[in-house]
Amino acid sequence: MKTHLLRVITSVIASSSIAFAAEKPVKVFILAGQSNMEGKAKVSVLEYQSKQPATRDLYAHLLKDGKWIERDDVWIKYLKVSGKLTVGYGNPKSIGPELGFGTVVGNHYSEQILLIKTAWGGRSLYRDFRSPSAGLPPAAVLEKMLADQKKSKPDKTLDDIKKPFGASYREMMDEVEKTLANLKTHFPSYAGERAELAGFIWFQGWNDMISPDATAEYTANLAHFIRDVRKDLKSPKLPFVIGEMGVDGDKASANIKKFKSAQVAILDQAEFKGNVAVVKTDRFWDQEADALFRKGWRENVEEWNKLGSDFPYHYLGSPKTMLLIGHAFGEAVLELRGEKRK
Repeated sequence: MKTHLLRVITSVIASSSIAFAAEKPVKVFILAGQSNMEGKAKVSVLEYQSKQPATRDLYAHLLKDGKWIERDDVWIKYLKVSGKLTVGYGNPKSIGPELGFGTVVGNHYSEQILLIKTAWGGRSLYRDFRSPSAGLPPAAVLEKMLADQKKSKPDKTLDDIKKPFGASYREMMDEVEKTLANLKTHFPSYAGERAELAGFIWFQGWNDMISPDATAEYTANLAHFIRDVRKDLKSPKLPFVIGEMGVDGDKASANIKKFKSAQVAILDQAEFKGNVAVVKTDRFWDQEADALFRKGWRENVEEWNKLGSDFPYHYLGSPKTMLLIGHAFGEAVLELRGEKRK
């Protein structure tokens, strides 16, 4: 799969460069991770807040004549759906970081932008996104997993245990490959311009945070992941932005704080200085939604539907939070690229 992916990327770049040498490239950003990269902030909350005096200015740039803008200059491919960037490219009828991110990079560049979003809920870096150079866990660990699962599923085999390791990594790379190979199918206005990989945004962590073993390995597995992504995409200095976990804002538990430290520790490695950034997302925690959730969202559901739409591990489903996180990701990748936001 890796070899074929490199052929696809090289072919897209080489063939189109000959025919369309004068054209500016399509700048490609990959947005990957688990449920918070999917996005759980309901559009219904966004629509309500876009009409309120206290919040409407935050969303005004996304509207024209009372309707959500569809950006001709920013395309998005999110698994089975593709089109012009607008609200609703989260999980479903929701938004994630893609909306704010696409706004920042779309406003900055004159070139066409393509966002390839590859995200699935409930996936860990320890297992699902584990990249090739990380290898499998030690044999003793795998045997213990097998013994534990055999208690409820006696037919389980060691191959069954090994199979999920790296499955989401492979699926992510397959999604990138197929999207780049079929740009005209997904985006009819594509005119054959070359594709330029411009940045990788990683927003993931919950499933590793809740496991002490996965947290302990997270920095090492993340280093493997960054190296392998760059190698497999044939982009050795691809700017890499990591969204630090921000669940519970300034009230984060000890486990969350420990996991944050494991994420930030990636910057201690010399090879990643200046080409990897960690964005603090706790600064965008929605304090108003948090207060109502703690008070009792079920008992105040009418008011809750104006503020949030999910649980704390999904950033309360706050559209303000998702939009601002996306903005910050966009600003971080521009900084890594040595460019100032316009």
